[in-house]
Amino acid sequence: MAKEHSFDISAKINMQDFKDAINQAVKETITRYDFKGITAEIDYNEKAKTLTLTSSSDNKLEALEDIVVGRLLKRELSSKVFDSESSVVDASGGDRRKVFKIVDYIESKEAKKITAEIKSQKMKVNAQIEGDYIRVKGKNLDDLQKAMKHIRSLEWDAPLIFENFR
Repeated sequence: MAKEHSFDISAKINMQDFKDAINQAVKETITRYDFKGITAEIDYNEKAKTLTLTSSSDNKLEALEDIVVGRLLKRELSSKVFDSESSVVDASGGDRRKVFKIVDYIESKEAKKITAEIKSQKMKVNAQIEGDYIRVKGKNLDDLQKAMKHIRSLEWDAPLIFENFR
């Protein structure tokens, strides 16, 4: 009887790397000349899973966002960890604020789309939603790798992580 292999698809992020990237972004904003004398704040709320950027203008807010995303990418974290539905609002003192919700899960609709996409490829693998992750099982490692490659080639809302390949 052949051994069954599997891997998991999740959206968990390495929180230590994420915190380190945020801390590096804060240090960079302190030392940058274009942020001298103006409001430039990066605030991470771990319990609410939000990141708040505050600055004096929309241009500076975009620069802060670029700094944070750049630091995430250097640590090989996806920029999709931020919910794209955030909007810029007025803050006190004429400042501008943007609040990002941190996404570290796959929504049920997207999980269903991922499993349907795997099944539509007619590969000899089985995809099943199990809580916060999707388990893909198959007898052939090559089929599992093809399924992984196909899912990576498509655009998804969540930052997909492939783990526990065994």
